Amino acid sequence: MPQDLPLSVWKLERQKFLDETLRLEGRGTPETLCCCGLAAPRFRCRDCFGTQMLCHECILRSHTRNPLHRIDMWNDSFFQPTTLKKMGLHVQLGHTPGERCYNPHPSSGDDFVVIDVHGVHGIALDFCGCASAQIRYKQLLRTRWYPATTSDPRTAATFTLMEHFHLLSFESKVSAYEFYHSLARQNNNAGLSDIKDRYSEFMRMVREWRHLRQLRRAGRGNDPNGVGATTAGELAVQCPACPHPGKNIPQGWEDEPPWARWKYALFIAIDANFRLKRKAVSSDNVDPSLNSGWAYFYTTLLFCDVTHLTSSVQRSTCVSHNAVNLADTKSSYGLAATGVGTVDCARHDMKLANGVGDLQKGEKYVNMDYLVFSALLAFTVTMINVSYDIACQWHKKLWTRMEGMPSRLHIPRDSMTIRFFVPKFHLKAHIDACQRNFSFNWSKHVGRTDGEAPERGWSNINRVATSTKEMGPGSRRDTLDDHFGDWNWKKVTSLGRTLLRKIRNAIKWKKEHEEGLAELERTIQPTLVLQWRKEVEAWEEDNSQPNPFESRYAPITQAAVRLQLAELEAHELQAGVNVSLHTDVSPSRLITTGIDLQDQQQRLKTDIANASLHPTDKQKTTMQTRVTTLHRRLDAWARVQELYMPIVSQFRHRSSEAGVTNTAQLKPEAFKLWLPSELQPTVGCDNRLAEHEWDLRHAQALDALNEVRSHLRLRSHIHIYKDRNVRGQAASTRAQALIEGVELRKCASVDKYRRARNALLALSHRLNRSGWDISLPPLLDSQVRPMGDMERQGTGTISWIWLDSHVDNSSSENERVQDHQENATSLRSTM
Repeated sequence: MPQDLPLSVWKLERQKFLDETLRLEGRGTPETLCCCGLAAPRFRCRDCFGTQMLCHECILRSHTRNPLHRIDMWNDSFFQPTTLKKMGLHVQLGHTPGERCYNPHPSSGDDFVVIDVHGVHGIALDFCGCASAQIRYKQLLRTRWYPATTSDPRTAATFTLMEHFHLLSFESKVSAYEFYHSLARQNNNAGLSDIKDRYSEFMRMVREWRHLRQLRRAGRGNDPNGVGATTAGELAVQCPACPHPGKNIPQGWEDEPPWARWKYALFIAIDANFRLKRKAVSSDNVDPSLNSGWAYFYTTLLFCDVTHLTSSVQRSTCVSHNAVNLADTKSSYGLAATGVGTVDCARHDMKLANGVGDLQKGEKYVNMDYLVFSALLAFTVTMINVSYDIACQWHKKLWTRMEGMPSRLHIPRDSMTIRFFVPKFHLKAHIDACQRNFSFNWSKHVGRTDGEAPERGWSNINRVATSTKEMGPGSRRDTLDDHFGDWNWKKVTSLGRTLLRKIRNAIKWKKEHEEGLAELERTIQPTLVLQWRKEVEAWEEDNSQPNPFESRYAPITQAAVRLQLAELEAHELQAGVNVSLHTDVSPSRLITTGIDLQDQQQRLKTDIANASLHPTDKQKTTMQTRVTTLHRRLDAWARVQELYMPIVSQFRHRSSEAGVTNTAQLKPEAFKLWLPSELQPTVGCDNRLAEHEWDLRHAQALDALNEVRSHLRLRSHIHIYKDRNVRGQAASTRAQALIEGVELRKCASVDKYRRARNALLALSHRLNRSGWDISLPPLLDSQVRPMGDMERQGTGTISWIWLDSHVDNSSSENERVQDHQENATSLRSTM
């Protein structure tokens, strides 16, 4: 159908469209006389409706109320631009258009410039000098023209232009420089005539306009005490869904029991953004802030009270938090601020009043602490849920640090319930203990909160980073304040639609999770389910109780298995049983060393494959030293192996007859070890050695899985840091090299798991082992992926490598943990 392919239809009419646009460049159907019948029509307006041409007198008379329209004059060959000022039009302020002023005062130098959406216009402007006349800037304001100065103004911008730019800057993040020069090109796009440069005046008017709009929105114009009575944070757009006593929560809420008071809890999310830098230009004395702590940025002068405090970061007990560690050492040369920190409403994605501040050098605790306590001053709630991507580390000495801050920032924590969480997207980069203890998914009274509110805000504000980076301190804070206010306003206007969508999703997922929970519990004894529920309830009431989401079985590791084998051989020696055939190498030591040598072979093979095509002498020396060392270790181990496994000498003899000699002439990374798992089941081998290898390979597979998970978490963490903070080719190259290094280690761990599983598969035939492959299934490339949407949103599926971090063999223990997780997810979907 033609209506389904509008561009194809338009192509058929393309020539007609082109002809009509060219027709507008001429006079069309020329008329001999103007509509007044007195003169020939030689002028037309580009901004009036229609293309009618008028004479000189008529064009002036029709533009008494439109003095900023653009006029074209026919010169008998083509239309050339002219202005109403050149044609003799005077604009009189202080009177209605067309009314005569008996004491007109021309603007200074007769060089008044008005900036409008159509361009930058020079006009002939007369101020009113009558006895009842207002001061000049008021005469401009009452004409809806905004003056650039208060004394003897020579430049103004129309309210229409200011409103247009204001909204455009919010939606497209266009800079004032780009916008002003696009207006200038409307006057003359060929660059053949000079345009009045009023860019600095325009910047000043925009800043004042932003400030006035914030004052109006906050109702400050209706206060009898005036603008000076504005209090800290009063210009911020408040989140209407956050708890505000006396506004949106009932009287006596503080007397509600804990099981009901959670409805009045405050959710806050903390984060830092290192893209919003500011160069060390200007100063607060030269460029002061107009808001001065009245909106989202805290008062800089008050922050000086805590700048003397140190914020030593204690050693992390979780993963290495590069977002903090690298930020603290991040170069701040030439920068007055390396970024900003914010405190957001975690449930509704809005910036909190006085919850934004500059970071002088990285994400230091003193900055983030000040932001949190400054933002909390506006609330009197008794329950607070705090989300921060390093909450596991940051919260440890928070109250000690609070005592060192001014008393006005202290909160009554003894009478409050404060819980700390890690945002869901960041949580998978943390160790297992943090994923259990700081997870929104396993805590009650938090619903489906993800804690990632600041990240959504950064995607909106990052686009202004280029322009705000060059601003002075006051201009930058006021500009960011205005953008944060618009972000909050849009969230308020869309809150109804957002909540409706979330309710619908909650109903959907509640049903699905309840069905999954019921299906799981039908396979478990009711007494066990009841016992497990009591464990969860006890932990939710008192977090010092054992965490029910934590497996109670210790993970099996290679180090633990080696220790067990060594202790077993020690007990046998004490009992007079000695099965060792070598004075220094026991059977378990032989197998342990063989597996280590196999790992070294694989690493050497990988390094040789990834070596440079043109290595330096030092690199060649290092590689040759590794090859020689491995040669010697393999020779020594092979001689001992023949004592315990004589059959191996026959295999090596056959290889020699086939043309392969000893290890000295063989590449060490290709030397076959002939461990029990590499022998056919029919080949004779001491089952004791096979048992040792079975135990070690099983632990090796579990260790390799843990390594894969750790590398996946680290890779995700580095990607997040790179996307948020790394800019420039050199820094991006270093970050990419780091990511590639992690990727190589992840691939090595995947290969280790596959080698261990293949060895278990071969040994299972010799030892008649079964059932082991349920907990150690084949690992496909498609299954080596981060935890994904299941952890972040409670939807979708995840790879089996994340389903049980310990991969123990207790089915009842797995069912217990899975039941707790499914039940918690079902409950979270209802809040």
